[in-house]
Amino acid sequence: MSPPMTLLLYAMLSGAFYRVHQAPHPSLHPGPCRCLEIGSGSGYVICSAVRLLHALGVHPAHVMATDCSAAALEATAGTLQAHQIEGADLVQTDLVAGLGDRLQGCVDLLLFNPPYVPTPDGEVTLGTTITAAWAGGWKGRRVIDRLLPQVPGLLSCTGHFLMVSVAANEPEVLLEALRGYGLRAEVVLTRSADEERLSILHAWQDSMLKTNS
Repeated sequence: MSPPMTLLLYAMLSGAFYRVHQAPHPSLHPGPCRCLEIGSGSGYVICSAVRLLHALGVHPAHVMATDCSAAALEATAGTLQAHQIEGADLVQTDLVAGLGDRLQGCVDLLLFNPPYVPTPDGEVTLGTTITAAWAGGWKGRRVIDRLLPQVPGLLSCTGHFLMVSVAANEPEVLLEALRGYGLRAEVVLTRSADEERLSILHAWQDSMLKTNS
């Protein structure tokens, strides 16, 4: 398992994960839990997230994973099947293209391990080569910057977003962007792995802000 996936799962096991499946206010009960991973790759993260939720007594009503690669979705399906997780919805698409209406305001747990490695923009592809899994273009943010504006519209009123980033992505800039979209956001974990400084960003709906707006 790669260091980014390990760190993302560690974040879910930390105090941040307990906030993910608890409503911030008694009046905002999350109801059925809906989980989505964007860019599922091997499927290990979404599989482990569902298993962690089960261990905490939360049984997701809907599990979905997207990836631009058909081969990645085949791997995700195999991982879920190997761990007896049935009924997941696997969709080949660019991020959440074509799913906006279906997912609007519905996602309780959103996971994203993006292609974050800084590369020439020409290396950023949509599933045509293996580089799609890691090539992030300018500051490693070409894909990240396309998703972040969509996050608030995807999250439920008690929804939470966990994302892997590296120092080159400028995590503080990403946090400010998320806050600018009306979310609360913080770094919940930072670790060094090989030559990378990995951080997990956690963002969630600012319910009080939305109530007062």
